[in-house]
Amino acid sequence: MAKIVIKVNMASDKCRSKAMALVASTSGVDSVALAGDSKDQVVVVGDGVDSIKLTTALRKKVGHATLMTVGEVKKEEKKPEPAAVVEYPWSYHPYTFAPPAQHVVYQYPASSWSIF
Repeated sequence: MAKIVIKVNMASDKCRSKAMALVASTSGVDSVALAGDSKDQVVVVGDGVDSIKLTTALRKKVGHATLMTVGEVKKEEKKPEPAAVVEYPWSYHPYTFAPPAQHVVYQYPASSWSIF
């Protein structure tokens, strides 16, 4: 993965969105961001992106562009978080509570005769 920073003269938000759209449509680009105090730097991260062709295309479509840096992106290795350890008090018994007893209720069929 390469990280490319290009400084582009962008006077308006329309120029910025045009530059972002141009860079985002380039093959191999994974992410695009604006950087710098006046948002005049385009930061491109991707694989197989030709920085010279990208800078030339920005010059033709947006305005004066200068290639600032080209470098490799360091991949952040995410360390797996350790599983949460739950400590129980010494008097904990996992089988303390038994499920409630089940009661079966029989219903006898109504007879045709009555005592009353």
